[in-house]
Amino acid sequence: MPPSRPSNSRQPARPIKARTLADIRRKLLAWYRRNRRNLPWRNTSDPYAIWLSETMLQQTQVATVIPYYERFLRKYPSIERLAGAPLDEVLNLWAGLGYYSRARNLHRAAIEITNRYNGRVPDSTAELRTLPGVGRYTAGAVASIAYDVRTAVVDGNVSRVIARLFDIHADVKSPAGEKTVWNTAEVLLPRKHVGDFNQALMELGATVCRPGDAAECDACPLRNECNALAAGNVARLPVRKKKTPVKKETHIAIVADFDNKRLYRRRPAEGLWGGLWELPSVVRNGAAEHATAQMLARELLGDSTTVDRRQLCTIEHQLTHRSVKFVAFRAHATTSRLQPDSQESSRWLTKHAADRIGLSTAMRKIIAAIPETTPDSNGRAPTKRQ
Repeated sequence: MPPSRPSNSRQPARPIKARTLADIRRKLLAWYRRNRRNLPWRNTSDPYAIWLSETMLQQTQVATVIPYYERFLRKYPSIERLAGAPLDEVLNLWAGLGYYSRARNLHRAAIEITNRYNGRVPDSTAELRTLPGVGRYTAGAVASIAYDVRTAVVDGNVSRVIARLFDIHADVKSPAGEKTVWNTAEVLLPRKHVGDFNQALMELGATVCRPGDAAECDACPLRNECNALAAGNVARLPVRKKKTPVKKETHIAIVADFDNKRLYRRRPAEGLWGGLWELPSVVRNGAAEHATAQMLARELLGDSTTVDRRQLCTIEHQLTHRSVKFVAFRAHATTSRLQPDSQESSRWLTKHAADRIGLSTAMRKIIAAIPETTPDSNGRAPTKRQ
């Protein structure tokens, strides 16, 4: 456990002595080679596989990523295969991993790499950053790990290690604090084995130099070089601004069946669950829940459509900064004809077809909660959907 004695230290990162730099590099690389976790993306030198792993790992835990990573590579073992796949198929394979813009950008970037670079992932950070969804972190990770390009990589784990190592008290998410951390990460880089060194910093933060009181300073290979440990500041660093309050929303969804098919709608490309399919839904904005559902149903299917007053099901789904409650109502369609404004984004699908489209985890929860029997288009006795 880290010491907890108080300190008034507010010094910025100091110049690093050459000997200290050499010690940090040597100790960290030696520790990494002995202690690194056996993760599937560490057993390949394929830039595509490394890029895929870094994309999936953004804001997602390693244990969650591993099965998705392995399934994705089995389905799309090359950039060309990914580029040639339908986006709906890619989104369906990504379903449940969250942050779906990553999947859309990955698909777009694969097409660009196929067309512009003959299927070879670029080896320069400048070229990598021209690709959709590739920012400074991902470009640095791919370039250094796949090609050993001498470039820094800073994620949450790395910023925590550096803030503690050099007792940095600036907010690491502020422009000044972020610049200090990135500049320090650049200075730390060795001349070779850059990919291993960057992964070592990330690994140290993930497994040893963990947040708050979870830090295991006694097991840290850099404990003798750590300024925060010497000053008693480990548990206080890094400094971060207060978390964004969780936003609460209620989404009203309709379940419309006609001729053994159900109505689905694609969400806009940008925003929450962008590009995925859903049971048509809308964020409740002041109006009563049933009235909102009725308005949505008539907007899609015309004024003759009625909606049951009784709720069909209710589920709650927690996202990082948003808590969403879904309330679903049964809509009784009298025709499969869609209103003009909704024809391009909406489809009637059989259950088999719906199983192959990209749906969010939240939407799958709703569908699972819907009774298996539904009234036919004329409101007669229930028939089981196929």
